[in-house]
Amino acid sequence: MRFCPQCGHAVNMIIPENDNRVRAVCPNCEHIDYDNPRLITGTIPMYQGKLLLCRRNIEPRFGYWTLPAGFMENQETTSEGALRETLEESGSHAICRQAFSMISIPHINQIHLFYLADLQKDDFHATSESSEVALFELSDIPWDELAFSSVTKTLELFIEDHKTGNYGFHEDTLIIDSVSE
Repeated sequence: MRFCPQCGHAVNMIIPENDNRVRAVCPNCEHIDYDNPRLITGTIPMYQGKLLLCRRNIEPRFGYWTLPAGFMENQETTSEGALRETLEESGSHAICRQAFSMISIPHINQIHLFYLADLQKDDFHATSESSEVALFELSDIPWDELAFSSVTKTLELFIEDHKTGNYGFHEDTLIIDSVSE
């Protein structure tokens, strides 16, 4: 940020008094901009034992497979955001069962939260965000074609829990050298 959203004056990047991080601070009106992480919500949608994945029709990672997910909007809950993204990316209606994984990705200021979800019926299709949407047997997940490390980690955790039928809640942090998210 270069200019204050309150008064338009050029900001200074400094650590404000009683703070511990560099922030955009306006020397004119003293507004402090807190640039906090963005929350991505999504689902692990299942239908009759199969996993629904979407092939990305947008950047980043155009052409790679992913779970339906995206940025949470204001005035919605995390589960509402996850279900909205599932509908937008796959054309399918799902029901959230429980929060499953929360993965912090500090280098891109994001937190990814995925819910276990059941598709209500075998009804999905390509959308403007997904060139292809398909159900996969868990043994046929295209691991080398997954778009994001948070999706890979979530699916690895899901497969492990699925073996026992006991689904817990998993929290993790991904530290990545290159920006591929």
